[in-house]
Amino acid sequence: MHAWPASEVPALPGQGRDLRIHDTATGGLVTLDPGPVARIYVCGITPYDATHLGHAATYNAFDLVQRVWLDTKRQVHYVQNVTDVDDPLLERAERDNVDWVALAEKETALFREDMTALRMLPPRHYIGAVEAIPGIVPLVERLREAGAAYELDGDIYFSVESDPHFGQVSHLDAAAMRLLSAERGGDPDRPGKKNPLDPMLWMAARPGEPSWDGGSLGRGRPGWHIECVAIALDHLGMGFDVQGGGSDLAFPHHEMGASHAQVLTGEFPMAKAYVHAGMVALHGEKMSKSKGNLVFVSQLRRDGVDPAAVRLALLAHHYRADWEYTDDVLRDAVARLDRWRAAVSRPDGPPAEALVEEIRDALANDLDAPTALAAVDRWAAAQQEHGGTDIGAPGVVSRAVDALLGVAL
Repeated sequence: MHAWPASEVPALPGQGRDLRIHDTATGGLVTLDPGPVARIYVCGITPYDATHLGHAATYNAFDLVQRVWLDTKRQVHYVQNVTDVDDPLLERAERDNVDWVALAEKETALFREDMTALRMLPPRHYIGAVEAIPGIVPLVERLREAGAAYELDGDIYFSVESDPHFGQVSHLDAAAMRLLSAERGGDPDRPGKKNPLDPMLWMAARPGEPSWDGGSLGRGRPGWHIECVAIALDHLGMGFDVQGGGSDLAFPHHEMGASHAQVLTGEFPMAKAYVHAGMVALHGEKMSKSKGNLVFVSQLRRDGVDPAAVRLALLAHHYRADWEYTDDVLRDAVARLDRWRAAVSRPDGPPAEALVEEIRDALANDLDAPTALAAVDRWAAAQQEHGGTDIGAPGVVSRAVDALLGVAL
């Protein structure tokens, strides 16, 4: 599966900062010090209704991570998946009386278009669940052979008790885990499971649903968590720098994935930092496909909204914060974009070197984009009020905003 085209990232003078970021597993800020190649895995979409602003906010956060790393002159090995076979996709295809493969391809193509418009840097590897199946099957077989998995009516489950580190990503108690498991794709009430929290690794073929040859597992399809584990281990290996996604993935998805990988490899942890973006709400409730309270990036684009304004609307909120989208949020972003573009349209202006360092400092401090935006606002206000004599300063600002914030002026 192919990703989307990369926009050019301007090189800036000076040196970027190492990133301090909030790690869900430790509950505090950690300073990331990757090697020459920083490794990041971000969980992708289930392509049955893409791309709403909640998605965009999550991918914007991890785009900033990449930009901070690139500014330190590192390379970035970014991997993202697409869950292109799963119950919600199949249910939507049946509801709309369309082929599930065609639906997945259509929505994945739309997601690529939205990511391109928003200037999100693409992953080096963009892998669908279906194409990952040949790598998933051996992992499930290994877990079963190690006694970490068991069969129940043809389905294969992972035993969470096989991982002594289980629970160290989300730090939730058993009652909270059970509740979230039921809400987020698990089946804690299924009779016969060794532990209600045990997640499915391989679902035996169901009548009328797609299935694949699973070798000794029989025909079926993979569970959600093992999909990401297989892709991450194949392309990044253990101990990669950041496992990313929305805060609703901390449990069960990232917790279960970490346990799968740790039992498979005997190593701990799967990722050096588990980083989670906040949720975006509309009309008082989290944007959710099941509720239908969504604002789609593609619709905003069709309505003539500049994608740079959409990106500024996202950047105006700290990536870990939960926030609510309103028309005022977008109006403020459009007005900010207009002010910034007017400010950099002149040939000279106030000195910009200090501003570049302010942006770097803000982003290195747990991706504090709102503080970075406020710094650019001050420079633009000074430009409007007093002008300046530093020839080329507007160009420096334009390149810095593009390179570090992903906003093209």
